[in-house]
Amino acid sequence: MLKKIAVIGAGNVGATTAQRLAEAELAKTIALIDVVDGVPQGKALDMLEAGPVYGYDSQILGSNTYEIAQDAEIVVITAGMPRKPGMSRDDLLDVNRKIMTDVCQNIKKVAPNSLIIVVSNPLDAMCHVALEVTGFPSNRVIGMAGVLDTARFRTFIAEAADVSVEQVNAFVLGGHGDTMVPLVRYTTIAGIPITDLLPADKIAAMVQRARDGGAEIVKYLKTGSAFYAPSASVVEMIESIVKDKKKILPCAAYLTGQYGVNNLYVGVPVKLGANGVEQILEIKLTAEEREQLQISVDDVAANVANLKKAMAAV
Repeated sequence: MLKKIAVIGAGNVGATTAQRLAEAELAKTIALIDVVDGVPQGKALDMLEAGPVYGYDSQILGSNTYEIAQDAEIVVITAGMPRKPGMSRDDLLDVNRKIMTDVCQNIKKVAPNSLIIVVSNPLDAMCHVALEVTGFPSNRVIGMAGVLDTARFRTFIAEAADVSVEQVNAFVLGGHGDTMVPLVRYTTIAGIPITDLLPADKIAAMVQRARDGGAEIVKYLKTGSAFYAPSASVVEMIESIVKDKKKILPCAAYLTGQYGVNNLYVGVPVKLGANGVEQILEIKLTAEEREQLQISVDDVAANVANLKKAMAAV
């Protein structure tokens, strides 16, 4: 158990993440911070009062300032404007860049030794903002994307095959967007390749649904975006770090030559342990898979280029 984990942003993703962290007792103190007066305080108190029922002793604090995040060991950033119907993650680039910059400047002051998990969209670009503004080493700035995208892909596979989700193994490469790359060749059900159990057209439909997974939920909600699965994905990452489990999970990591990519955050399988990203695993890809990954990389690179122009103009 850590002494403190801070969650920046008390909206649906942030508040649900804080609740899950408390229930898992991954930190003695959970600090929930948001700019809206009363919201983090009220939600934190509500969660605290659930402790006797669920049996957790984590202290949950809410505030509109960053003092309660002092010396936090892990900081989860969910702050930002959520998607609305018809919006892509990329449409959020400029408004969330400004929010991310402010958040990271404060984190650097109060928790200079923390590990940051970025959840705000567009995910891969926001990781670059966090890295540049904090100046933290890249192993301590990680994006939550692949765990969520993979969870969605696994869900659809389990439904299609009528099997337990626990027996579905898969992972997704690339940026957190429409060009993500679910790797069918590495996808199995109880160790059996999915291609032996499901027809190609059904697999192709699940791949596309995974890419559209976030938009599908936004379409239903109309005024918000997903939060149950994203928060669960964050907590899986944090648990691997806190308990030094060294799980292999798909996350947005800063590549320095792996997969032929330099100085860019891209979703790849990494080993998550007490030091954050402890290893980036470079798996073998077919020519087609590598081509798909490059399309996703190019999409991320374009976003980052636009981001740098905006930051230079400030």
